[in-house]
Amino acid sequence: MEVVALASAEQIAVLAADAIEALVRSTPDAVLGLATGSTPLPVYRELILRHRNGTAPSYSRVHTFNLDEYVGLPDGHEQTYRETIHRELTDGLGIDRARVHGPDPAPERLPSAGARYESELRAAEGVDRQSRGLGANGHLAFNEQGSSLASLTRIKTLTQRTREDNARFFGSADQVPRHVLTQGVGTILRARHLLLLATGEAKADAVAAMIEGPVSASCPGSVLQMHPHATVLLDERASAKLERLSYYREVYANKPAWQGL
Repeated sequence: MEVVALASAEQIAVLAADAIEALVRSTPDAVLGLATGSTPLPVYRELILRHRNGTAPSYSRVHTFNLDEYVGLPDGHEQTYRETIHRELTDGLGIDRARVHGPDPAPERLPSAGARYESELRAAEGVDRQSRGLGANGHLAFNEQGSSLASLTRIKTLTQRTREDNARFFGSADQVPRHVLTQGVGTILRARHLLLLATGEAKADAVAAMIEGPVSASCPGSVLQMHPHATVLLDERASAKLERLSYYREVYANKPAWQGL
């Protein structure tokens, strides 16, 4: 696991955007794994700005796969994750909507939704770079504490805390769906490169547990310690409780430039 401690979310956005663009330039038909939520928004804004300025690579051959999707929202609802990622990133990059994939929460097909999404991911030959955030309790996607570290895409029940965290998008926690389809921890681990972003003081405990604690289902994010190519980008507040912070900074400062992320 490579830990990169930066000063701000803005610096994270620039470095993450650089990495994504480098991948698309070298692999025009790259498969990108995308997350929603507040943490990746500065990265998405940076990518769209570069696209509008004409300095970005073409995304016309890129496919994207969302981490998760709410169950129970009507098709086209503005808070579905498919609509959210269209609005926040893929439309702005000119990616055809047919190339933007997500779990299918249609009620009549719900029992097979997880297996069908796993088949889609395999047909695409996997995710080249999976960008994502970290929950305040260490969860990955909607894999809450206690989730199997080998889990695949499946339906999950949201905890009350998670529904309260997401209430800002809906107006109240009561309006947040109780169930989601989410990629499992095992699914996420199949990505060739994991790029995790964490910002803010509220994530500091989870970040420390993920990076320096034991690998445990009590902190699903800790499974990144087992991945052969995982990069963690942190701002100053999120990195504040790392015991080996000075070591991570020294290593990154002396990293050969040609290695990239």
